[in-house]
Amino acid sequence: MKNRKIGFTRRGVLQAFAATTLTAAPTYANALGFLRGGGDIRRIRMYSGRTGESIDTIYWIEGDYIREAVREISYFMRDWRSNEVRDIDLRTIDVMAAAHNLLDVDEPYMLLSGYRCPKTNAMLRARSRGVARNSLHMQGQAADLRLQSRSVGQIARAATACKGGGVGRYSRSNFVHMDCGPVRTWGA
Repeated sequence: MKNRKIGFTRRGVLQAFAATTLTAAPTYANALGFLRGGGDIRRIRMYSGRTGESIDTIYWIEGDYIREAVREISYFMRDWRSNEVRDIDLRTIDVMAAAHNLLDVDEPYMLLSGYRCPKTNAMLRARSRGVARNSLHMQGQAADLRLQSRSVGQIARAATACKGGGVGRYSRSNFVHMDCGPVRTWGA
């Protein structure tokens, strides 16, 4: 599936249009603390150098996740080595989107790793000490991301400010790990 572009869904665009015509009060009071100020529409933008794919989709409007968009995100974040797909935890997507908003960039994330099947995780673990045996990647609860226009430190600070899970700095490899597990930080 090289060069497959995953973009706005018809339903998502229609719902976004409908949401912009509403004059209802914002739903900030119902949002988790780390998402306050995230707005009434949540969007995620990423590309993968491994598959040549990109995604730019609105996945949440006025308190509701758009199932079709979330499925597209899960497909995009699949284990590209085995082509296995697992549902990505909505909390992880929210942390990624909130951190991206805090960074105030137009550039999409480069996804290095999303879901990993156990076989892929074991292979990566054999090559690197930095791969956890029971990685949250295997539960669809983690992502390794990069932005060319922001440093590892800047991305990590934005993700940490969300207080939505773990944030790992991998400065030598130029990426940040974000997950929806316990709030914690590591790396340099």
